[in-house]
Amino acid sequence: MNQQVLKRIKDPGQKKILACDGGGILGLMSVEILAKLEADLRTRLQKPNLVLADYFDFVCGTSTGAIIASCISTGMSMDVIRSFYTASGQQMFDKASVLKRLKYSYNDEPLAKKLREELDKALHHTASAAEPNATLGDAGLRTLLMMVMRNVNTDSPWPVSNNPLAKYNDRTRPDCNLKLPLWQLVRASTAAPTFFPPEVVTFGEGTEKRYEFIFVDGGVTTYNNPAFLAFQMVTAAPYKISWPTGDDKLLIVSIGTGSTAKVRPDLDADDLWLLDNAKNLPGALMNAASAGWDMACRVIGDCRFGPKIDREIDDLVPTDVIPVTSSVPKQFAYVRYDPDVSQAGLDALGLSTIKAENVQVMDSVKHMKDIQQVGAAYAAHNVSLKHLRGFA
Repeated sequence: MNQQVLKRIKDPGQKKILACDGGGILGLMSVEILAKLEADLRTRLQKPNLVLADYFDFVCGTSTGAIIASCISTGMSMDVIRSFYTASGQQMFDKASVLKRLKYSYNDEPLAKKLREELDKALHHTASAAEPNATLGDAGLRTLLMMVMRNVNTDSPWPVSNNPLAKYNDRTRPDCNLKLPLWQLVRASTAAPTFFPPEVVTFGEGTEKRYEFIFVDGGVTTYNNPAFLAFQMVTAAPYKISWPTGDDKLLIVSIGTGSTAKVRPDLDADDLWLLDNAKNLPGALMNAASAGWDMACRVIGDCRFGPKIDREIDDLVPTDVIPVTSSVPKQFAYVRYDPDVSQAGLDALGLSTIKAENVQVMDSVKHMKDIQQVGAAYAAHNVSLKHLRGFA
C-alpha cells in the first residue's frame, strides 16, 4: 500500500485538489499556468525546490490533463514537465501511414514509449520480469491521482485512481487496478478517437480471470473537465476518502486548455446535415459538458476567480454588491483558470500577432511556441495566490 497516498488521505486539515482538462498539445497552456503557480508558491512559502506535489493532495486529469497530473504526482517540477511537452510534442503527433489514416491520424507508439520512459525515470522504477514498468500503485507516487478514460466495452466513463481504499484497488483482487502499468492508463486517457488508436488494457494478467477492455480518451465522456468528478470522489462514501467540505477546508483549482465559442453567424438551417453534425456535435457536447461542470463548481463552491460564463450569469465571483452567489452552502473554495483563445481574447492579452486558429486545435504542434506564449501571458495577467487565500 502506498503509505504516502494513504497519509495524504487520512491526515486531518485542509485538502487541496488540482484538476486538469484535456486538449492535446494545448496542454502547454496548462503547463505555463501551473508553472506560474508553482513559482509563486515557492516564493510565498520560501521553498525554492517546492513542486506542486508538495502542495496538492489530489491531482487529476483527462487526456493531456492525465499526462500533466501523473507527471505532477511523480514529483516532477513544472520545468521538467514543460520540457517533456516541448521536446516530445512533434514526436507525440507522429503521422500514421496513409492506410492507417482511415482509422486514426497518428501513431500511438511514440507517445507510449515516451510515457514509459519518463514515468519510470521519475519514479526511479527498476524493471523486473514481474513488473517491467511502474504501476498505478507505485509507492513513489506522492499524491492521490486520478485519470479519466472511456471504457468502450462497457460504454461508460472510468475514473481510475490510485486510492488504496477503493474497491477495485484491493491488492487481493486478481484484477486489482493498482497492478496496471501507469503509462498505459495515461495513454488510454489520451486515446482521442480519429487522432490515436484505442488502448487495450489487460486485467488479471497471469490469472484465470484474465480479461481485456478497450479504452479511448476520457475527453469523449462528459468529464473533459474533471473538477466536479474529483469532488465526488473525495466525498462519496464508496471511495472511503470522505474529506470534510467547506470553503475553508477544501480547495479545487481547475485548469483549462483554452476555450472559445465556435460562432457561426452565417449558418443556415439547411447547413445542418449529416456530415456537419458528425463533424461538429462531438466538440459541441464536450465544450458544453466542460462548461456545465465549471458552472456546477461555481454554484456549490466559493468561486475566487474564473472567466465570465455568459452575460447573464457573469462569473459568480462574490462582490460587495452580490456577496452571495447562490443559495447552496459552499462546499469548497474554487478557482478556474482557462484562457480565452478567441482573437479578441488574444488581443486582450497583447498577443494580436498570434492567429486564434493556431491555438485552438489539439494537434497544433507547429504552433507550440504560440500556445506556450498564450499560457504564459494569461498566467502573468491572471494567476495570483490571492485566489488561494486561506490555503497558502
